[in-house]
Amino acid sequence: MLLRGVLLVLQALQLAGALNLPAGSCAFEENTCSFDSESAFLPWILNEEGHYIYVDTSFAKQGEKAVLLSSDLQAEEWSCLRLVYQITTSSEPISDLSRLSLYVRFEDESFDRLLWSANKASDSWLIASLDLQNSTKKFKILIEGVLGQGNTASIALFEIKMTTGYCIECDFEENHLCGFVNRWNPNVNWFVGGGSIRSSPSNLPQDHTFKSELGHYMYVDSVYVKHFQEVAQLISPMTTAPMSGCLSFYYQLQQGNDNAFYVYTRDMTGLYEEIWKTSSLGNAAWNLAEVEFSAPYPMEVIFEVAFNGPKGGYVALDDISFSPVRCQNQTELPFSAVEASCNFEENLCNFYQDKEGPGWSRVKVKPNMYRVGDHTTGLGSYLLTNTKYTSQPGYIGRLYSPSLPGNLQYCLRFYYAIYGFSKMSDTLAVYIFEENHVVQEKIWSVLESPRGVWMQAEITFKKPMPTKVVFMGLCKTFWDCGLVALDDITIQLGNCWFPERLPPAPGECTFEQDECVFTQERRNRSSWHRRRGETPTSYTGPKGDHTTGVGYYMYIEASNMVYGQKARLQSQPLRGVTGKHCLTFFYHMYGAGTGLLSVYLKKEDNSEESLLWRRSGEQSISWLRALIEYSCERQHQIIFEAIRGVSIRSDIAIDDVKFQAGPCAELEDTTQQSSGYSEDLNEIEY
Repeated sequence: MLLRGVLLVLQALQLAGALNLPAGSCAFEENTCSFDSESAFLPWILNEEGHYIYVDTSFAKQGEKAVLLSSDLQAEEWSCLRLVYQITTSSEPISDLSRLSLYVRFEDESFDRLLWSANKASDSWLIASLDLQNSTKKFKILIEGVLGQGNTASIALFEIKMTTGYCIECDFEENHLCGFVNRWNPNVNWFVGGGSIRSSPSNLPQDHTFKSELGHYMYVDSVYVKHFQEVAQLISPMTTAPMSGCLSFYYQLQQGNDNAFYVYTRDMTGLYEEIWKTSSLGNAAWNLAEVEFSAPYPMEVIFEVAFNGPKGGYVALDDISFSPVRCQNQTELPFSAVEASCNFEENLCNFYQDKEGPGWSRVKVKPNMYRVGDHTTGLGSYLLTNTKYTSQPGYIGRLYSPSLPGNLQYCLRFYYAIYGFSKMSDTLAVYIFEENHVVQEKIWSVLESPRGVWMQAEITFKKPMPTKVVFMGLCKTFWDCGLVALDDITIQLGNCWFPERLPPAPGECTFEQDECVFTQERRNRSSWHRRRGETPTSYTGPKGDHTTGVGYYMYIEASNMVYGQKARLQSQPLRGVTGKHCLTFFYHMYGAGTGLLSVYLKKEDNSEESLLWRRSGEQSISWLRALIEYSCERQHQIIFEAIRGVSIRSDIAIDDVKFQAGPCAELEDTTQQSSGYSEDLNEIEY
């Protein structure tokens, strides 16, 4: 059970109404400050005695929602948004729980970004701490409460507060303790020290922030320890935005040989990783500690003290801060995901290959019906082994990544395609090369996969020493020597298979789980269908999706339709905003009888539809990327319309739809329409 830092929050924050709260904040003492209830939904009710607003089943039904919207805000520096809230429900078990969610609405985006959501009921106030990344864009905070089952269901907001800084930072001067919580232990716990608190038998220090008895800090004392290895944990709020940099704090030890002080990270799966521990005896002064901290996905910081007996003294902690730069005591170069990734559109980036053998060649395939183009756009470049079909007994092509710092967890993702081999095993393998020990370890190899389809591979690895990733294409015998293609390599910090990543960006749909924001007026055999793998009719349709090669996409099945019949897939209503928007998606139009694929924009209260983009007839055996730049200041919908062609070989598919604010970075090249693949010798890297 957690002893939360919010035990004193009610009394402390009742005084907040008299204070000048920063923009984006409200204590709900007499009004809702710069927040207003959206008129299209239930109103939030201000409690008659002040202190909070609420929505409950005394005036609303299950499933109804209340939406609170702030005025325009701006966060040019990283900020922390803290929400003090409570969700209550009836005592009997229910399946449909009330839910409270917080979104950020940027001025130039048609979609609201989900930042946080909770449905856990409690008998006390809880604190949610949410990081807001710095941005020059104006935005609004949108808080949505949806009532669940039960006659006593309610959702209440006590305070919203937005301050400059990171949510894992704290000087412990406020009674809510910045959302830090103590993990309850019957004998040893973290307590607030300083100020008027003098409950410990130990001679506790002055705080570090004010360097006086007026300030506060956290401490844990061994005087009540009864068992060997008694542990106290102070747990930070969970990060809600990717961050990497230097975590620093001040600590003080009154240390014999009976205590140990550690700092861990813990992800949402419960996996602990030690990032710091005391390396020397403490002294009576405050000591500064700095540690590299990386949180590519939600993560907590845990300050843990372990005592072996009642004479372990005390440990004090104060002024936790974070900076998005390297710590001063770090000499290694920082890891850069940009420098360790490549789509091979211009060159090999920071990858290179050894001089032995024919190796990897950089090639470009124009749209055609016979060979698949690159994965990035369907029109670009990728790497290919054995492009000249050499007559030697076999070949080995080795591609090396840039050097990666040691003792970090990495997620390697890439796309590959195999052609021509009768035995696919080990035709492509990935090794880790430890530079200091000249050791190579195989961490992945291809087994069996569909031929001629771009497949995604994901590999998580961690090594104590600096390493390089090596991609090896191998042909063992001349009689079974095909082609291996490689594209879109990314190397990022973290675990590839983290089950609960940060919320996906709004306006993106890969169709892996469902149809996202898209709907259809009617559903029958001639509608758009969600599918994985090949389509039923030969010589038309994709062999796999664009996202992973084995996932889902949307398509029309021409054999269920008649010539000229339409299928329409339309988005939910999108908010109109000023400025340009870029809609990108991948489309597949392969088959001798392929018909028409069009994209329309339909404005609110207007029956007419504007044509944004169109392709007709067979385009390529590859997935091709489309970019559409448009503007619309009124609420609108985007509609994908596919029309069946003259024969059953007329399947049309779309995948990986993405709405982005701002103009498209580049325009689609529609002039390249020839067959075969070309190899530009001036672009080949050896």
